[in-house]
Amino acid sequence: MTNQIARCLIIDEIHPSIFEMLQEIGIEPDYRPNILPGEVREALQGFDGLIVRSKMRITAETLGLAEQLKFVARAGAGVDNIDAAALQERGIALIGANEGNSQAVGEHTLGMLLSLMRHISTSHQEVKQRIWLREENRGEEISGKTVGIIGYGNMGQSLAKVLSGFGCRLLAYDRYCPDKINDLVESASLEDIQAEADIVSLHIPYTADNHRFADEAFFKAFSKKIWFLNTARGEVVDQGALVSSLKEGKVKGAGLDVLENEKLKTLSPDQKQHFDYLASASNVILTPHIAGWTHESYIKINQVLVAKIAQLSIS
Repeated sequence: MTNQIARCLIIDEIHPSIFEMLQEIGIEPDYRPNILPGEVREALQGFDGLIVRSKMRITAETLGLAEQLKFVARAGAGVDNIDAAALQERGIALIGANEGNSQAVGEHTLGMLLSLMRHISTSHQEVKQRIWLREENRGEEISGKTVGIIGYGNMGQSLAKVLSGFGCRLLAYDRYCPDKINDLVESASLEDIQAEADIVSLHIPYTADNHRFADEAFFKAFSKKIWFLNTARGEVVDQGALVSSLKEGKVKGAGLDVLENEKLKTLSPDQKQHFDYLASASNVILTPHIAGWTHESYIKINQVLVAKIAQLSIS
């Protein structure tokens, strides 16, 4: 990077540590977390970089006036709200920060799994109501189980690390980057996981190819009844198929940090019906897209972004 001062527009709320970090690498931040999506196109004129979280979708139209833009950085995991093809066509670098919250996601996924298998959430609610049921809340151990990790990027690898001390067998499948699979896990096909897994966790990005990846056929293909976890994106699961599988007992329980529509006041009739079932089921745990949302990851994401930005040549 040259010594010339570059400028970066930040349009979402972000940990304030980003300001000093950017200045240390010669980039002047312009922090506008309250900017409206419709104002971003005009505002981008004259900027070398853009940092965004989830305020809006970044499209070719958004970037139409950004003649000197060198990078778009997503302060979080996944870049599905950014038109990668539009950036590539313009020679604009796309930067993600999946490494920044991978530990948080691995720990959260494990937490949901333990709560499901040991009935922690349900028994907690019962005891608060002075209901003391031991046999009814007898749980299962992770030890001795086969865990299928679908998607073995930063998040899948983090889950494998936190599970490595539990005495379970770990199978990993990644159709995009099978070379990422390491000695913590056994390389497996999707069919292997469907034949052998007791526990299944999704860590795949949302793409058009992955829309409703976990559909009715996906769930029916499992040989065993499974515990199911999704901390990736809600759209990769057919929520109706999951509800049917829970009702049929094919899925013993589900931990969901994401939903196909997370704007709960805008649910369609079908989405509302599915959500109402999930919200009332004792074998389902729902959290509001917080798997990667820790005080530590809030800062780590900035560190990852700035380290990657520093490797660019900005003039």
